[in-house]
Amino acid sequence: MFIDLLRKRRSIRQFKDTAVEREKIDTLIEAVLRSPSSRGLNPWEFVVVKESATIEKLSRAKVHGSRFMQNAPLAIVVCADPCKSDVWIEDCAIASLILHLTATDLELGSCWVQIRQREHDENRSAEEYIGNLLGLREGMVVEAIVAIGYAAEQKAGHDPATLLHQRISFERYSVEQ
Repeated sequence: MFIDLLRKRRSIRQFKDTAVEREKIDTLIEAVLRSPSSRGLNPWEFVVVKESATIEKLSRAKVHGSRFMQNAPLAIVVCADPCKSDVWIEDCAIASLILHLTATDLELGSCWVQIRQREHDENRSAEEYIGNLLGLREGMVVEAIVAIGYAAEQKAGHDPATLLHQRISFERYSVEQ
């Protein structure tokens, strides 16, 4: 059941030095291309990166929170053409989550790396850095990168006791949580 997938899903930041098989990459690609998109506009585009030297450069995209990616055997960069849709951010977020969950279903580890509105250094954004690195066309933006590979760490799913049930209201919002 889908809830079982959600129960075991965790962000994985340590990967084995094992390539992801082409069949699994094909499944990840199919899944992301089936991602829901507002009005079916599909503003997203994806760059699948397997080359370790490029992944290592991607791991330096921003100041904090991306270095772990340097040892991932696969990275999928989630980009968009914002001229195609006013809700490109949401569509890209949905696609990123679909990637993350599909990886889990394929017994792969993954972790989302936020790129939009992050700095590479004092002079340029993480989006600009990645755009130059990957040769993105003018006007394309980068929402995120999903690092994927076989997990070199084991994490149990989140304990049900840690779920934030106090953030659920029924019928009307309640501040008495």
